[in-house]
Amino acid sequence: NNMLYLSGSVPGDKSLKGRVGETYTTEEGYAVARDCAIQQLAIAKSVLGDLGRIKQVVKLLGMVNAAPGFGETPQVIHGASEFYYEVFGDKGRHARSAVGLQALPSEVPVEIETIFEIEG
Repeated sequence: NNMLYLSGSVPGDKSLKGRVGETYTTEEGYAVARDCAIQQLAIAKSVLGDLGRIKQVVKLLGMVNAAPGFGETPQVIHGASEFYYEVFGDKGRHARSAVGLQALPSEVPVEIETIFEIEG
């Protein structure tokens, strides 16, 4: 199997707690999503040894701890998507789900999961 499935990553700053659309703005959520993607790449590097082994970002699942009625989850998760594109170029383009949830573990504002295609 040439796929790397990563479990969810939360922000590196463990003090970030609360809902986007309430505690955080969409723009702040975008920055948190970007940080979560950075955490995902750190994990991928520790597993693979070299990020050059990543052939494609296949799928991203972005979960947003959303205030009631908050409808900008795609704009928040763009933070992770755009980061992957910045790092990998066309190999960073991916399928994506951006969902708003009532709560996330430890009350974090964003959590990201990623599937990568890797070279043998």
